[in-house]
Amino acid sequence: MIKFIFKWIFRLVLLAVVLVVIFFLSLDTILRVVMENRIRAQTGMDAEIGKFHLGLTEPVVTIKNLKLYNSPEFGGTPFLDIPEIHIEYDRLALAKHEIHLTLMRFTLGELDIVKNEAGQTNIFSLGVTLPDKKSSGASAAEFKKQTGFEFKSIDVLNVSVGTAKYIDLKDQRNNRTQKIDIQNQVIKNVTSGADLAGLAVLVALRSGDFFKPLIDPKKSGAEYTAQGILRMLNR
Repeated sequence: MIKFIFKWIFRLVLLAVVLVVIFFLSLDTILRVVMENRIRAQTGMDAEIGKFHLGLTEPVVTIKNLKLYNSPEFGGTPFLDIPEIHIEYDRLALAKHEIHLTLMRFTLGELDIVKNEAGQTNIFSLGVTLPDKKSSGASAAEFKKQTGFEFKSIDVLNVSVGTAKYIDLKDQRNNRTQKIDIQNQVIKNVTSGADLAGLAVLVALRSGDFFKPLIDPKKSGAEYTAQGILRMLNR
């Protein structure tokens, strides 16, 4: 369960990094409509951007009120509501096509997990892969292939998580909402998905059995409750 959660958390964080890379690649055409089209081209999702600021004299990027919408196969439903992505980056590393962020503040207002009528779930269709300790070589190569940049590290990552929703397009009786309410969780020196294990545990404890429908039904549901995770950690 913890492994599952930190995988999708890390995917969301790195998806945000990918979006920032797209902004960097479009510095000569910073009109909002162009940015939204680039995001669609990279992710296959429609995007709405409230405001953005690209620092000209300082290495800062701030994106406000970013909303992503699922592809037609998931009904075009909302996917992510991100009130803020704030990035402070290393210019020298960027010049070498490396992503080294000195600070990243990522506020996830709402995540909508959607299961379509074919039984597919949107979070498994992100297509964003990032390095972890077991397969860092292959994942790092894939990230570089997708963005043209090599991911190095995030010195300080500040994460806030609001609400998660589960939407079953085939049977709306399965729909549910879970308030996670994590504020300003700080993780230092993030270089791989394994560094987000602590955040994954916290999300698991706050979400109870919310993610149970996404797990193999053959497995025991008890291990996916907050109490089950605590027992596992105390072994």
